[in-house]
Amino acid sequence: MRKMLEAICLGLLAVLFWTSYSALNGPERLPDRIPTHFDISGQPNAWGAPGFLWFLPLVGTGLYMLLTVLGSIRYRRYNLPVRVTEANLPFIQDQTIIMVAWIKCEMLCLFAYLEWSIIQSARNGTFRLSPMLIPVFLVVIFSTVGWNLAALIRGAKQRAESSDTGRPMENSR
Repeated sequence: MRKMLEAICLGLLAVLFWTSYSALNGPERLPDRIPTHFDISGQPNAWGAPGFLWFLPLVGTGLYMLLTVLGSIRYRRYNLPVRVTEANLPFIQDQTIIMVAWIKCEMLCLFAYLEWSIIQSARNGTFRLSPMLIPVFLVVIFSTVGWNLAALIRGAKQRAESSDTGRPMENSR
């Protein structure tokens, strides 16, 4: 699952870079000013040069790399409402890596949608973003965290109860 999510993330990064490149160098020229920021109602409130389109792929790459590094660190201490034991630690670590991979994919999907919306609004002259974007994105992120956290806690409890050495690790909470 994790490798598939990582492949999807890398594909989304490639899409982000390709979209920026094709929008800036393609046959349909962008106007001299494009929307670079939108308010809560979806109306643009900042404008900039078309070169701003490189911002989202670069930030997406930076966040992807940061989350990849942070997600790959094998912590031995977790603050969970379940005891962390030697038996359930590998499961907790694996589930945490999967949760981070889901969040990376969702974040890059948001960036791809934002970039596409900016390009379309600049080309069509509509200059509007859906006001439901941020609430939907927040629901998706918090649902992902909640779902994965529930699975992590349930699996960690099962592994801790089924092991013979159900001793908690030192400083595990």
